[in-house]
Amino acid sequence: MKPFDTGFETHEVLNQAAPFADVNLFRCDAALREALEREGAGWAGPALAALGAELGRAEVLDLARLANANGPRLVSFDRMGNRVDEVEFHPAWHRLMALLIGAGAHSAPWVDARPGAQVARAAQYLLFGQVENGAQCPVTMTFASVPALRRAPALAAAWLPKILSNEYDPRSLPVAAKRGALVGMGMTEKQGGSDVRANTTRAVPLPAGEAARRFGAEGEGAWRIVGHKWFFSVPQADAHLILAQADEQGLSCFFVPRFLPDGSRNAIRVQRLKDKLGNRSNASSEVEFQGALGWMVGAPGRGIPTILEMGGYTRLDCVLGSAGIMRAALCHALYHARARSVFGRVLSEQPLMQNVLADLALESEAATAFALRLARCFDQGGDPAQALLGRILTPAGKYWICKRGPAFGAEAMEVMGGNGYVEDGPLARIYRELPVNSIWEGSGNVMCLDLLRALGKSLPEARAALAAELGPALGLDRRFDAYAARLLDELPAQAGIEAGARRLAERLVLAVQAALLLRHAPACVSDAFLASRIACEPGGAFGRLPANADCAAILARALTTQ
Repeated sequence: MKPFDTGFETHEVLNQAAPFADVNLFRCDAALREALEREGAGWAGPALAALGAELGRAEVLDLARLANANGPRLVSFDRMGNRVDEVEFHPAWHRLMALLIGAGAHSAPWVDARPGAQVARAAQYLLFGQVENGAQCPVTMTFASVPALRRAPALAAAWLPKILSNEYDPRSLPVAAKRGALVGMGMTEKQGGSDVRANTTRAVPLPAGEAARRFGAEGEGAWRIVGHKWFFSVPQADAHLILAQADEQGLSCFFVPRFLPDGSRNAIRVQRLKDKLGNRSNASSEVEFQGALGWMVGAPGRGIPTILEMGGYTRLDCVLGSAGIMRAALCHALYHARARSVFGRVLSEQPLMQNVLADLALESEAATAFALRLARCFDQGGDPAQALLGRILTPAGKYWICKRGPAFGAEAMEVMGGNGYVEDGPLARIYRELPVNSIWEGSGNVMCLDLLRALGKSLPEARAALAAELGPALGLDRRFDAYAARLLDELPAQAGIEAGARRLAERLVLAVQAALLLRHAPACVSDAFLASRIACEPGGAFGRLPANADCAAILARALTTQ
């Protein structure tokens, strides 16, 4: 009688796609490389290729998992009972931050303002967006703080050398003792949210004698601040820009450091860290100012205009961040589909799956093209037409591209099925990350109202700037010609209808995306984009491209062989 086999080996592991890793994130992205060239930053190609190779390494991509699985922890007191309000992070967070700061993602256009500097930084930021997004939050705010601080010469002299440094220094020390510094923001309060005019936090001038006695010349112009912030981003930052009611002068902007000039801790009390849906690697908090000291930035009562200057840059980064996350989701899904067989054929060759993947690829390429074109508006801000174009496309782009993100992430997750839904892979984290850019720095409705506000102030000039942007694509496709003509004709009336502001923002972005793809992308891409977004109402699930769309060609371009 044959003995019973007591082995437990039941099967081999077959038909499982390897993780998307050890790939050059820049070289595999034809749309990004082409956009970099045409928007005036081709000179940055070699550095971006080196960065793309580093960011695409399996070890670096895994830092995102580690940083999100081991989120920040608030330490309110030290072991002796002293109030410290420290935030502890996993080493993976610090490595990610060191990569971003070391590459100059927080500073490069301010340090070297050569033509195309904003575009080069945008391409860099889009690559970082494919790795981990929580670490981008402090980098964005630090980047956006520079123009505001340059309006305060005394603060700029003390702080900008550290803010512009490419050394990441996470130590909790007074800024004079640090090699580099980060800046956060604190705008919203419980009772107001986006309506910052409802803020109740108050600031009163510190008597000159007290300021001089405590800090000497460095104390000049100090204000004492009492109040709270419901969302205080990056509490571990070395300083924050906040809004507070300044005596009878109105809502003003203040620079509030963690450490005061005499080395003592400022009276900023972290109440708790937010338990967020996504963005879990990054610390967001609630704080109280218990007589904290700050210094005014900008004119008294002009806090909102001061913050809005920063807001343009942070909203640009929301567009870039969402475009980067969508690109990551596409790459993981497409790489998986090319390696997995279903019903006797590779998944990426199944006609219906091809349609879904190609539709995602179109959305990603259009977002990339738009994001780098928008960055060129910031590069050319000295040109009134470009500045105005950027002024309307920034809120419109933040609305539409960020809004497309969650549906995009869900569809990419579905491509991978159960493997996409579990926390073992990156898609679940990516999906949770996608809503934040729609919410942070102004929700969708706030963006659309901001678009109407910009149009209302300069409608003829804005219409002319938009017409100039769309003009070079006219005559290339009758569907686009009709769409652009209707948009420009209806713009004066639509700019005054608040209830239709979302549709207007969507149409603006789609028109600019279509114009860019018509002029610069292969015909397989532009034709499918126009057929699915311009010739008919976009909407519904992805995977609704017409039967004659060349999905195979679109996918071959979307993730190129290295």
